[in-house]
Amino acid sequence: MMWPATPRCGRAGLEAALPIFADRAMSKPLYYLEDLHVGQRFKSGTHTLDAAQIKAFAAQYDPQPFHMDEKAAESTSLFKGLAASGWHTAAITMRLMVDGGLPLAGGIIGSGGELSWPVPTRAGDILQVENEVLEITPSRSRPDRGRVIVLARTTNQRGETVQTLRAKLIMPRRSSP
Repeated sequence: MMWPATPRCGRAGLEAALPIFADRAMSKPLYYLEDLHVGQRFKSGTHTLDAAQIKAFAAQYDPQPFHMDEKAAESTSLFKGLAASGWHTAAITMRLMVDGGLPLAGGIIGSGGELSWPVPTRAGDILQVENEVLEITPSRSRPDRGRVIVLARTTNQRGETVQTLRAKLIMPRRSSP
């Protein structure tokens, strides 16, 4: 899957992005706090990663040799070959979630979390995210929202987990109780 260019930040960029997000929101039902239950799962589409994407992301955001050069990467004892930056895997995970892998009303708004990369992401990997609702807590002080804890597992085509994210999310309620 290749995505269209994302508009730049700022008011003009935000206005240009709104139709893109509106189209995504209309394609699946959106869930509010009271629509969720513990154990509920959501699966994303997929994204195929290639070496050019790995190197381009690394050149801009994480310019370390094992993300940018195959020969240099082969000499590292940890990766033994070109590996995507963990932040690249995290960015792809977020995009897959936004594109329908976690259809939450109000968007995916984080308030903290824990992130790990147990296995390197490689060129040729086909990534997919499965999100599981772990906890749901209505806010006592703000009746219009609550907190949801979600475990997002990003896996490759071999079923290996390349990233886990335990995210604390702020969720709107349909209406105040």
